Amino acid sequence: MYMQQRVLVWMLVVVLGVSCRALPFDAAAPAAHSAHQVHWEYSGEKGPAHWGELAKEFALCGSGTAQTPIDIKPTTREALTNPELRYQQGLVTVVNNGHTVQINAAPGNGMTIDGVHYALVQMHFHAPSEHTVAGEPAPLELHFVHKSADGTLAVLGALVHEGAQENPAWSPVVAALADHGTSGATLVMNWPALVPADMTTYRYMGSLTTPPCSEGVHWLVVQTPLELSAAQIGAFTALYTGNARPLQERNERPVVADSSPS
Repeated sequence: MYMQQRVLVWMLVVVLGVSCRALPFDAAAPAAHSAHQVHWEYSGEKGPAHWGELAKEFALCGSGTAQTPIDIKPTTREALTNPELRYQQGLVTVVNNGHTVQINAAPGNGMTIDGVHYALVQMHFHAPSEHTVAGEPAPLELHFVHKSADGTLAVLGALVHEGAQENPAWSPVVAALADHGTSGATLVMNWPALVPADMTTYRYMGSLTTPPCSEGVHWLVVQTPLELSAAQIGAFTALYTGNARPLQERNERPVVADSSPS
């Protein structure tokens, strides 16, 4: 009887330990932005031209017809409801995942589009920009990745241009890159200050820009670029440059330019 009691207690401890273990910040992050068993790169034999051949689950990277990024040339203009951002200052985790630096958001941040709420999962960057606007690239592009309750993804993209002055809102992020570019770190970040005040966007349906290149992603690219100083942009490109997927065919997909007032 005594031994049976000890076994029952031990089993209870194990079950509680597993159920109460804290989930990592990126537990809900899309698979494309976390480590994957299949190694892929941005050049060479494992580069974008070959992603679709590396694994069966990467097939859309080669055969998909609604892929991202694209050159943004609006096909129509509509007065859309601007996305409503519900961002707040809070703790984040900075992770270098081998392809970019990813900043994982804590719960409580999100974006509402046409009545649908998408929780902010993480933000990461590409240099140079993946999207171009009328053929013009930017030095940097930031992707704020959101996920709805049913798993649908919505990515808010912001192109970054070089400004004459330092952007103070981004100084803590730049400091984190300098101090923890190759390891994890936590810091308090002011999410609301990181995005342009004008949320007028270009919108289209696309995909993840990294394997497995899943389609059905709502893309919103902010029309007003962010401005960071040359030194701030350099903090990103010192860690990664050339981590941008080449442009993909639009294939007659509509690209809507939001003409709503600021």
